[in-house]
This record gives sequence, structure tokens and C-alpha cells, in this order.
Amino acid sequence: MKKFGLILAGGLAALILLKSVGPIVSLLVSLILLYFIIRQFLKTDSLGWKIGLVMIGLIVLSSVLHHIPALIGAGAAYVLYLVYKEWNKSKKAKKETDPFTNFENQWEKLKKH
Repeated sequence: MKKFGLILAGGLAALILLKSVGPIVSLLVSLILLYFIIRQFLKTDSLGWKIGLVMIGLIVLSSVLHHIPALIGAGAAYVLYLVYKEWNKSKKAKKETDPFTNFENQWEKLKKH
């Protein structure tokens, strides 16, 4: 039953992530553009250019705020990561409870001495 829940959560998160790839890419492009605008704003000395950069920056900032679905996609990516991590943890726990694995580990320790 636990595996079914993991598959269901992972599948749903994967679908949400695939649906929001476009907004995530747009958000990244907007954030990179906003970073360069801020960097240029801090380097320039011209008042006119600073006013122009503030106007451009506000337009790009409104674009960044417009991509709220990208945050949902990022949350889905995180859920997908958690499902992957939990899936691998259950495989490791299964291997550790195997009596033959434990016997082989002890046998290897005896061979070394």
C-alpha cells in the first residue's frame, strides 16, 4: 500500500511539473534579466539611465510576480524528489533486513582477520 501511495504522489507531482515547465523557464529568464538590470543599475552613474532601468526593472518584476504557477511546479519537483528519496530508502531498508546480506558481511569480516 505504501508503494501505491508513493507511485500516486510521484505521478501526480510529475504531471504538475510537466504542466508547469513553461512558467518555470519563464520565471528563470525573468529572474536572470532582473538580476542583470539590478547589476547595471548599481554600476551606472547617469540619473536618466537609472530612471530607465527602474522602469524596465518594474516591468520585469511584474513579469516575475505573474509566474506564480512556477512556484507550484517547483513545489511539485520537491515532492517528486521526496518520493524518489523515500522509494530508495525503502529499498535500502529491505536489503538490510535480508539475513544473507548480514551473513555475507560478517563472513567478509572474518576473512580479513
